[in-house]
Amino acid sequence: MGDASTGAAIAATDHWAAVLDAGGAVPSRLGEAVVVRLSEAILEGKLKPGDALPSEGRIAAAFGVSKPIAREALRDLAALGVVQVAQGKISRVRAIDSAPLARFFRFAVAGTARGLREAVELRRMLEPPVARHAAKRRDAADLQVLRELLERMEAALGDVPRWIEADLAFHASIGRASHNALVTLQLQGLEPIVREMMGRFNARGRRTAKDWRETFERHRRVALAIVAGDAEAAEAAMQAHFAAADNAIEEIFGPGKAATKKRASNREI
Repeated sequence: MGDASTGAAIAATDHWAAVLDAGGAVPSRLGEAVVVRLSEAILEGKLKPGDALPSEGRIAAAFGVSKPIAREALRDLAALGVVQVAQGKISRVRAIDSAPLARFFRFAVAGTARGLREAVELRRMLEPPVARHAAKRRDAADLQVLRELLERMEAALGDVPRWIEADLAFHASIGRASHNALVTLQLQGLEPIVREMMGRFNARGRRTAKDWRETFERHRRVALAIVAGDAEAAEAAMQAHFAAADNAIEEIFGPGKAATKKRASNREI
């Protein structure tokens, strides 16, 4: 029994020695080499989501740092969302998600008028090309999701909470249809800010049944272009969708700098 236990311990040590090999790296700050090497092991697939990480003591020994420094490195990885750390429990690798990015965007925007306006501008820069790629890369499952979401959106016309959820899902589905993982994460990270903006847009008292129908039709044109595999039409439809939001943005926040400059230029002419 003792020989078997010793053999298992040696095998485990060899495994983690290979994974944690610091390669003689000298960290520019204490713990940085730990973060870099564990990140590389995750990215290279040596550590997969759900895998248990070695103890703080083993990590510290592998890199020649103290346990508190190893603990700090694990917390840095937890802040990035790639490691799950819990008091008294084994640390494990997490599947990468958008939660850290969402936290960053919330702090960057901070609920200010300028921040929210810039978030809308960012979406306008991102989503038309995303729609183009979705039209080129979508598969049968993506098309089925789009069709179902259009039905949800039409059924939710005039119902602000239901519409917002369907609208968010619609734009997220186009991101997934691009089959670019970074695009998907970026759009998911923006979702809390987008939700706030949608709340402001759709709660405006001046919205009529005609306004709701026109908004739905803009989404439908984007979806139809993606279904048809027409990349140029999908991009143009998404651009038109965001351009139509300009009046709503001015209604909520007042004219932006670009609009103010354009009006001043027109007066000069």
